[in-house]
Amino acid sequence: KLAGCTLFITGASRGIGKAIALKAAKDGANIVIAAKTADPHPTLPGTIYTAAAEIEAAGGKALPCVVNVREEQQIINAVEKAVKTFGGIDILVNNASAISLTGTLETETKKVNLMMDVNVRGTYLTSKTCLPHLRKSRNPHILNLSPPMNLNPVWFKNHCAYTISKYGMSMCVLGMAEEFRGEVAVNALWPKTAIHTAAMDMLGGSGIEKQCRKTDILADAAYCILTKPKTFTGNFIIDEDLLKEEGVKDFDIYAIAPGHPLIPDFFLDVETNASAMKQERYDGAEVKRGSAPAKALSPVAETFRVIQGAMSEEYVRTTQGVFEFELSGDEGGTWYIDLKTKGGSAGFGKPPVTADVVMSMSSADFVKMFTGKLKPTLAFMSGKLKIKGNMALAIKLEKMLSQLNSKL
Repeated sequence: KLAGCTLFITGASRGIGKAIALKAAKDGANIVIAAKTADPHPTLPGTIYTAAAEIEAAGGKALPCVVNVREEQQIINAVEKAVKTFGGIDILVNNASAISLTGTLETETKKVNLMMDVNVRGTYLTSKTCLPHLRKSRNPHILNLSPPMNLNPVWFKNHCAYTISKYGMSMCVLGMAEEFRGEVAVNALWPKTAIHTAAMDMLGGSGIEKQCRKTDILADAAYCILTKPKTFTGNFIIDEDLLKEEGVKDFDIYAIAPGHPLIPDFFLDVETNASAMKQERYDGAEVKRGSAPAKALSPVAETFRVIQGAMSEEYVRTTQGVFEFELSGDEGGTWYIDLKTKGGSAGFGKPPVTADVVMSMSSADFVKMFTGKLKPTLAFMSGKLKIKGNMALAIKLEKMLSQLNSKL
């Protein structure tokens, strides 16, 4: 269906952008890889040239272009080169994005500028530059990788700048879909669950991939959208919902670890609430399975008793962090886990030395998290868990939790 069509995809050197490119390449499409990475990155996989080789191998034609969407002239140059090489542009995919999940006071100005420049301004300028060429195509599309706009404050309070920047991309869809109705289709696509990319590895740490789907699900959903007529416009599409409508029944094929619980993505609070409702209620007997009954201890105190009993020099040596927990609700107050001082310790009150990480949440959610019924990543993404301090150490604690779950 996309044979001979020219797709201009930002951020196509890896991840979701590359997956969409490869799906179109199988039809024999022309792909303009508009991305920054020309030289191998020390930690991120792939360059515009390695992506081009994969696209050519899949059956498409590739045009790698060094494009930082913060630089308008680089966008203009790449669009001109694309038109000169392939004769026009039929589809624009605004995939390039920057993320920083930090609160207002913790977000450096340069990070605010980066997210606004890449997500909002970059999407706007790339769309503006491509539109004169798109209008000449028989079935032109713009597809932004951005969410449905959800004004629930929970999606603003923990990462206000990021949310504003992603909603800016979605506002481009709202405005341009109306402005160019009948000429160019403009839609947004967003995943129902977390997708395994280099960015997700960075945010969630090792092991997070088991709670994610492959980029293939977004590539398949994007293909469905981009092959629809241009009258299909102004939609905010969730990948799984669209594919169900298209007749897909087996979603295990998209899972990294079939059968493993998946993290709902940002901005979909209905799904997050549904997931939270599935979390089992705390049951003291279940949490204490395998140990003698300790009825005098409350759920939080019992959890810390088990943590204290599981302390080892190995945990201290490999973690080297002090964690403070500010708990609200029943058994509210300050608790700590010291995995830095010799021997380690855990209990009620302030830690013996200054905490490296401070985590705030309800005592009920704390117990769920430490008994494996609430994933820390999900708790953080849904606003149930606030983290201040060293995020790398917070991720280390999550690894320790997975080892402790059998004892809790």
